[in-house]
Amino acid sequence: MISVRNRLQPLSGNRWLLLLLLAIALIAAACSPKLRPVTVAPVKKEPEKPVVKTQPVKEPEKPAGPKVSTISLLLPFDLDHLAPGSPYTTVSLREADIALDYYRGFKLALDSLTAQGYNFKLLVYDTRGDKAQAHSLANNPDVKSSGLIVGPVFPEEMKAFIGNYGNGHQQIVSPLSPSAPSAYKNPQLITIIPPLEYHAWAAARYINDKIKPQKIFILRSGYSDENDFIIPFKRAIDSLSKKNTKYIDITVIHGQLGSLLPELSANSKNVFVIPAKDQHFLTVTLRALDTLNNTYPVTVFGHPNWINYPFLKADLLQRLDTHITSAEHVDYKAAGTIAFIRNYRQAYHAEPTAYAIKGFDEGLYFGGLLATDGLKNLTATDFTGLHNSFSLQKRQGQGWVNTYVTVYKYANFELKRVE
Repeated sequence: MISVRNRLQPLSGNRWLLLLLLAIALIAAACSPKLRPVTVAPVKKEPEKPVVKTQPVKEPEKPAGPKVSTISLLLPFDLDHLAPGSPYTTVSLREADIALDYYRGFKLALDSLTAQGYNFKLLVYDTRGDKAQAHSLANNPDVKSSGLIVGPVFPEEMKAFIGNYGNGHQQIVSPLSPSAPSAYKNPQLITIIPPLEYHAWAAARYINDKIKPQKIFILRSGYSDENDFIIPFKRAIDSLSKKNTKYIDITVIHGQLGSLLPELSANSKNVFVIPAKDQHFLTVTLRALDTLNNTYPVTVFGHPNWINYPFLKADLLQRLDTHITSAEHVDYKAAGTIAFIRNYRQAYHAEPTAYAIKGFDEGLYFGGLLATDGLKNLTATDFTGLHNSFSLQKRQGQGWVNTYVTVYKYANFELKRVE
């Protein structure tokens, strides 16, 4: 799961069209000669013909032009750092890279839809990674009149934007952050990256349906943020198993697992759920589980961020029968992915990152919905992209949330989808 705590090269100018306007005025004057009166014999007057009034013929109305869908894209390009004396920092440069990659992918998607006959107006704004700027953009009349708003990216920016946006009718897409929508409480928000609670539910559902253990071991490192996974996981297990599955919740210190030995089974899978992200804790605890695995079969379910941790070695994770939930996966051998990479290289002379592929998926999904009035019924339109898939559910007072999460496990030293 790529989560964002999180510049654009100058856009190419429009082509100048030269228009030549010619005006010619013709003035004509006519002179009439004087006439002498002539006496003539009276002529019998013929009866007047009746005058028939006719209704004026209306010009046929010209058909309206093609529909133009307007999207406002709010990204942290941090362009103010281009000014002399205000260079990019490591953090702001990374934010700008994310913004640029996402914009390129998003625009490439709109270009693809335009080739199919749709029309878009893309308005791009720099949030500068700044809450005050995000707050100000909420008052921008062009933003407020857009058909769809995508961004801001970072949670604090989104809070500032929504807090000043009021009761706008446009839907607002949170494009890269998995922050829970309860933090914003906006009925027009679309959270497109599944929050952590949906990963917890996906793991619980797989454990309950496929493994069916009598007990589950939850190993904590002691950090309070692990509750963001543990609390919904326990709630899901209780609901799915009708409280028939027991869970043993302990805080592990220095990899000491001896207290669990009386609870372990030597003949069936022992399921360990580890929502930790701390490198030292994971290194020590997983090594202890590897030793335990010699006598007691171990199956591990880890935090979705584990996918991004290079210190976790595939051979160890495979021995521990490690499962990881994820909302994203790119098949680089798929024809669609190959075509996208080729088109991206041709358009930008650069390699697409994961953010560029996310931008493409979201641009294709939301651009298509906006152009066809599909935003009115989001829950009826699922989507499978190159990087992400979308299955939206409506939550009371919190907008729509993407709930699409899958389960992977290590096999042949790489992650393979198992559900």
